[in-house]
Amino acid sequence: MNIIAALCLGIGLSAACGFRVFIPPLALSMAAHGGMLTLSSEWQWLATQNAITILSVAATVEVFAYFIPWVSNSLDSIEIAVAPIAGMFMTASTLSMAGDFDPTLWWILTVIVGGATAETVELTTSVTRLAASVSTAGMGSPIIGFVEAISSIVISILAITLPILSTLLVIFLLIYGIRRILKFIAKRKRRRKMRDVVD
Repeated sequence: MNIIAALCLGIGLSAACGFRVFIPPLALSMAAHGGMLTLSSEWQWLATQNAITILSVAATVEVFAYFIPWVSNSLDSIEIAVAPIAGMFMTASTLSMAGDFDPTLWWILTVIVGGATAETVELTTSVTRLAASVSTAGMGSPIIGFVEAISSIVISILAITLPILSTLLVIFLLIYGIRRILKFIAKRKRRRKMRDVVD
């Protein structure tokens, strides 16, 4: 696999980690186990049946936990820290399929592309979930949880089968996510100013 294809695969899987942490590694594990992808020697453990079993259990628990309104908000707080790590993990595993290249470039791409992509998507989903929880008293969380799980599955499959298309989709998601995060920050600043004026 050339570096462009490996990078596109990493970007797609990293973005999917922003929706659900365990679904993308499970998708990569199943694809490698089925022979669709060839992982480098140091990542071969990810293609084992044991890895698939463990990741399946973790992904199932994660998906269903998000259907519980107040648990989902707690999970969001945890996954804000975990998502970029998962994104870096995904990018590192895919870049290793491109063969040997400069370790400095490898680390830069792993951290910036993998970590930043996953974190931006995660922050966007957290902002969306927070807004929905406030407006629906927490009852909208299961719907958002379902949409996020499906999004993670779809982007993971696209990343593996059509990595360039998935990268274009991720770029759109990142632009949308950054705009949404900036709007959220601006709203909070306006509310603080209004409170200061009232006080």
